[in-house]
Amino acid sequence: MNDGRDADAGGPPAGDATYPQAPEAPDGTDEAPPTLPDGSTVPGFRRPATSAATPARHLLLRLLVLFLALAVWQAAAQAHGSVYFPPPGRIAHRAYELWFSGPVRRAFLTEAAVGDVLPSIGRMAAGFGIAAVAGIGVGVAVGRSRWVYALCNPVLQFARAVPPPALVPVFVVVLDFGTPMQIASIAFSAVWPVLVNTAEGVRNTDPLRLDVAAVVRLNPLERLLFLLLPSALPRIFAGLRLSLSLSLILMVFSELLPGTANGIGYTLTDAQSRSDLLTVWAALLLLGVLGYVLNTALLAVERRIAGQGIGRGRSTA
Repeated sequence: MNDGRDADAGGPPAGDATYPQAPEAPDGTDEAPPTLPDGSTVPGFRRPATSAATPARHLLLRLLVLFLALAVWQAAAQAHGSVYFPPPGRIAHRAYELWFSGPVRRAFLTEAAVGDVLPSIGRMAAGFGIAAVAGIGVGVAVGRSRWVYALCNPVLQFARAVPPPALVPVFVVVLDFGTPMQIASIAFSAVWPVLVNTAEGVRNTDPLRLDVAAVVRLNPLERLLFLLLPSALPRIFAGLRLSLSLSLILMVFSELLPGTANGIGYTLTDAQSRSDLLTVWAALLLLGVLGYVLNTALLAVERRIAGQGIGRGRSTA
């Protein structure tokens, strides 16, 4: 006697053929198209295309934009005919002659590349590595305590606001000219974005997760590895990308100073003193390509780590 009331209160019985069921997705995914109360699909609904060719299409569009920009540059430079504005073809050929026309046994690197490009990359890598390790370590320590964060935040904001090139003369006085001064200036200027972003990421960890960690009695190391770092990872990578850009800028700036004997910055200064504008443009092209490659590699590392489930989220630089 209560069958009708039970059906009205708790929904139609399981397996009732008259009850409209949500259709399964035609492509085998978990997401099904929206349905009307009568069980029919919403008219005009179209599932977004998820073709495997989409990444390739995006790559082709980016290359097309690049080629169009280079074509416009080439045409404008040839029409203007100015020595101060050479076409990209001549710039690329000059860069090839300077750095990438070496023997196969040296991976096509010339003596100039070994003597100037590799030392610059080494200084930048050393400074960036020191900044990353120190920034993440101190940032975690600061972000774990609200009291420590409140005390240190004004100092962190002040240090982050100081223009990095303004600190180079200080390091020249303390360490004199040379590689130690260059690495120290890069590391000190690049550490702040990593430190501040790490502290913010740790500080903004979901309180509910912290309560769960306390209930399951995670020790401090487990809480750090499985809770704090994964939660802060998007902010950490945002800080690392900013620090990478700063490291490249400080690398060039420190090599422009007197007393530098090699490096990409030294190549720029030497070419400018000789009015070799084609080499100046080639060095600028090399710096742009180097920055793009390094940033792309860092993004690939971030996607790889996020794909393994360690700290999902969207980071913004």
